[in-house]
Amino acid sequence: MPAFDFPFETLETYKGTNPCPSDFDAYWERALGELSEIVSNPQLEPCHTTLFESVDCYHLRYRGVRNATIYTKYLKPKNLSAPAPTILIFHGYSASSADWIDLIKWTAEGFCVAAMDCRGQGGLSEDTGGVKGNTLRGHIIRGLDDHPDNLLFRHIYLDTVQLARTVASFSEVDETRLFAHGGSQGGALTLACAALEPKIVKAAAIFPFLSDYQRVWEMDLAKNAYEEITHYLKRFDPRHERIVKIWETLGYIDVHHLAKKIGAEVLMFTGLMDQICPPSSQFAAYNHIPGKKNIVTYPDFGHENLPGNQEQVLKFFKS
Repeated sequence: MPAFDFPFETLETYKGTNPCPSDFDAYWERALGELSEIVSNPQLEPCHTTLFESVDCYHLRYRGVRNATIYTKYLKPKNLSAPAPTILIFHGYSASSADWIDLIKWTAEGFCVAAMDCRGQGGLSEDTGGVKGNTLRGHIIRGLDDHPDNLLFRHIYLDTVQLARTVASFSEVDETRLFAHGGSQGGALTLACAALEPKIVKAAAIFPFLSDYQRVWEMDLAKNAYEEITHYLKRFDPRHERIVKIWETLGYIDVHHLAKKIGAEVLMFTGLMDQICPPSSQFAAYNHIPGKKNIVTYPDFGHENLPGNQEQVLKFFKS
């Protein structure tokens, strides 16, 4: 098999390169404490589409940290006779939640669905800003020159937790069957949500992003989705005088460190030729997940459609 990353035998045991800050657990305990002070105040507005006869569609808005309003598409099957299992769906980097027509496939199988727009990206969620330092080209580095509590992905991870808590309070939702799912950035948010919110009982992540930043950079793959790291280093640390501190700060928002907190059952999908989110960065997260888990590999595939993965995800959530 062609390879550009570690041999598969090494991937199976690789635990990551990017350093973990010594106060990592306290950092996230403090972050969740901030979130607990925020009243979600969910607002549901019917989406007046005439396309669907079997599902009710809503614009859901709720309050996140730093006084941001977060937007989510929320769908539920009509005429539910009992609380339903519910899937939280997270989108790829810079994009937005899927179209209504793409989300309805889950409601056809009896699931409620909540598809979140990440703040400051392609959808309708608010980015309230206020960060010091560079904001050019991406969200990984946003807040890197400020206090670590102001890293933008900290807030986005907390938005996923607030979404889980919000929909779990709805009468039609079975809070004991709350699932998370997404690909790339959405895969990372799936893992982060499962790590930070115990209500998530199953998580299906496809080639997760935002993992093992230093490893990606060392492979010379801080391009495409990760290119902001290279741009940041060239502009703000051209001689690498702060490089150790930079990797440590990025460690707060590295899902391969968060993965150790996951209590949910996890299904992951990885293309072994993925040069956007290299396999080693994904296995770094997977190998830290302490509970029940399975990883499905596609030897010849990169960061692209992985045939049959959606059927496997559906089976996973229905089992």
